[in-house]
Amino acid sequence: QVQLIESGGGLVQAGGSLRLSCEASGRFVNTVAMGWFRRAPGKEREFVAGISFNGESTTYANSAKGRFTMSRDNAKNTVSLQMNSLKPEDTAVYYCAAKYGRAWAVDGEVSEFEYWGQGTQVTVSS
Repeated sequence: QVQLIESGGGLVQAGGSLRLSCEASGRFVNTVAMGWFRRAPGKEREFVAGISFNGESTTYANSAKGRFTMSRDNAKNTVSLQMNSLKPEDTAVYYCAAKYGRAWAVDGEVSEFEYWGQGTQVTVSS
């Protein structure tokens, strides 16, 4: 079992930055791969970024490449998502996710992940 708690969401103007954090607790949390997903109003949950259990491999959705950076600190059991150059279309609830299986890679599928946080709202105004 893994428990995930997100923080860092809020309201920001277009072009601004936010940093999301996700604290993980539970068994062997340093062995899980982690991901960030988001769900905009009226849309399906979509992949944003993922990171392997040791932080050596990261994966990004095309919409996030060049603007978002995901990192992890296994000493603190946290992952972060630094979001720069934010756009109104980035407005969504952002979810942290974790998986034990195949933890050296993230494919970006919702079904890939076993554990989910409650989400944090990010609103980007134009």
